[in-house]
Amino acid sequence: MSDTLIAARGLSAGYGKMAVVRDLDLRVDAGEVVALLGANGAGKTTTLLTLAGELTPLAGEVEFLGSPTRSPMHVRCRKGLGYVTEERSVIMDMSVGDNLKLAAVEPDVAFGYFPALEVIMNRKAGLCSGGEQQMLSLARALGRQPQVLLADELSLGLAPIIVANLLEAVRSAADERGVGVLLVEQHVRQALAIADRVYVMERGRIVLSGTSAELAGQVDKIEAAYLAENN
Repeated sequence: MSDTLIAARGLSAGYGKMAVVRDLDLRVDAGEVVALLGANGAGKTTTLLTLAGELTPLAGEVEFLGSPTRSPMHVRCRKGLGYVTEERSVIMDMSVGDNLKLAAVEPDVAFGYFPALEVIMNRKAGLCSGGEQQMLSLARALGRQPQVLLADELSLGLAPIIVANLLEAVRSAADERGVGVLLVEQHVRQALAIADRVYVMERGRIVLSGTSAELAGQVDKIEAAYLAENN
């Protein structure tokens, strides 16, 4: 039996009838972290939204837990999907503790991932730093024991030490609980440091893929493609 948890097969997706992603093939297996890299506008977030069930494929299919699916996002989440968006996935007017309670995540579980949350349990999420909000977002997602985690730009605008803590939590979830993680990331070197495999997107298509070790020697080339597409 395959240990692939989520996959795209010949996937085209976008908005209305306009395809942003075309002929996409990728997979995430149990216990691995897969990085999806590419410049702004390459189609990374569109890919995640389609895998999550927020967008309906224009062509091809999504497989989730071994079967093709077109179920909406809330159904996939009930079956074991976790999704952290690039916006902080927290309720700003609620305390850190109440955010955890709403997600049905025990505080001790959240503290296991991020001990720094313990001292701010009574603070409103909106008064927390960006790093604290992102730790809370990720603790809410991982604390629900997902089989698959989709994470969009965890490191956006955050200090390196916070980013290291977030990525360490993702890596631990894969190693210790067999979570399959698809991580969209702008920081190539940080992604390669924790990922097992990597896909690189340009203009809606996968142009490069391989293990992190195989692509480690092409970091400069990948980063140059980012700069070229962003100019």
